[in-house]
Amino acid sequence: MAVASYFERVAAVSGNAKAASNWVMGELARKLKETRDDVETTPLRAEALGALIALIDKGTITGPIAKDVFEKMYESGRSAEDIVAAEGLARIDDADAIDRIVRDTLAGHAATVAEYRAGKTKTFGFLVGQVMKAAAGKADPGRVNAAVKKFLEESA
Repeated sequence: MAVASYFERVAAVSGNAKAASNWVMGELARKLKETRDDVETTPLRAEALGALIALIDKGTITGPIAKDVFEKMYESGRSAEDIVAAEGLARIDDADAIDRIVRDTLAGHAATVAEYRAGKTKTFGFLVGQVMKAAAGKADPGRVNAAVKKFLEESA
């Protein structure tokens, strides 16, 4: 019963029952097992987890960043909003910022760029991954894909 009640509160705050279920049954269950807490004694309030999910759904943070924020929330009791603001974890949506990261990353992987332009298109995924790594997972993946494709095609 306690898990159902916790889930319902997470779902109500987040407005996303499917994501609430995934987080409660996934990350929260894993963390409870790891810490030997139970849902009634967890330091992570359901409302706080719901707020984290809402940040993902709004596009404020990416999924990988959310997992890091979740860990920090669980350990510190701080809100997702506080952690994201204090640590500069918000998603990078600015096209100019993404373009700079892409340009710098591609310049650092000139040999791979040359392979791509020579027809080895499987290197595209590697290059996108390197850009996401350079952006610490904060860049919007769709914008990164588009920017990498644009830069690879315009300079070919």
